[in-house]
Amino acid sequence: MKADERFADYLYGCYECGICVAACPSARYYDFSPRRIAQAAAREDVELIYQQMQEDIWDCSQCFSCLRCPRGNNPGGIITVMREVAVNNGLDSARQALRGYTRIIYKIMSTGTQVSPDMLQADAFPDWGPSVAKVSEKLDLWRRALPPDTHHTTTTGWEISTKTLVELYLIWHKTGALAMIEELDPSLHSLLEEVMEDLLDEEGYELD
Repeated sequence: MKADERFADYLYGCYECGICVAACPSARYYDFSPRRIAQAAAREDVELIYQQMQEDIWDCSQCFSCLRCPRGNNPGGIITVMREVAVNNGLDSARQALRGYTRIIYKIMSTGTQVSPDMLQADAFPDWGPSVAKVSEKLDLWRRALPPDTHHTTTTGWEISTKTLVELYLIWHKTGALAMIEELDPSLHSLLEEVMEDLLDEEGYELD
C-alpha cells in the first residue's frame, strides 16, 4: 500500500472527528467505517488492514463523500489502493466481490457501454440501493421516455465504433487490467480474447 504513489496524498493522520462516517452512505447500511480504514492505515496495523481487505473495503461505494475530512484524508482513495492490492495478490475477497461484475466487464469490452436500462434490477445489484427497485418497477415507461432507439435494448446504450472498442481493449491490455481479470476470472478473460480477436484483425492491430 505504501509503495503506491497515491498513498502519501491520501493519508495525513486521523482526528477521529467522525465527519467521514457521518457523510458515508455505506456506513448507514453496513457495519462500515471509513474512519477505521484511515486509522488502521495510519497505525500500519497489518493484521487489521488484512482483515479489512477481506471484508470492509468491499462495502465502500467509492462516492468519496469522505473527502470532506478536515485533516485532508481520503479514506475512499486508501480503499482504492487496498482494493488494488487485494486484486493484485489474488485475495479470495477480491474474487468474490468482483464476481457479480463480470457481466459488466464483458459488456464494456463487447459493446463499449457499462449498463443498459434493462440491467437496472434490484436483485442483480442490491448494492445500488433501494432506488433501483423503484426504477425497475417502471422500466418500460422509462425506456419509452428515452429518445435514442438504442436505449430500448439490452445490448447497448449507444452506438460504439469498432475502433473505439479495440482502443478500449488495448488500453486494458497495456495497463495490466486484462491480466488482473485473468487472475480473477480466467473464463471471462478467455471469452474477451475470443470476442476481440476478430475486431483486432479488422482494425489491423497486433498485441505485443
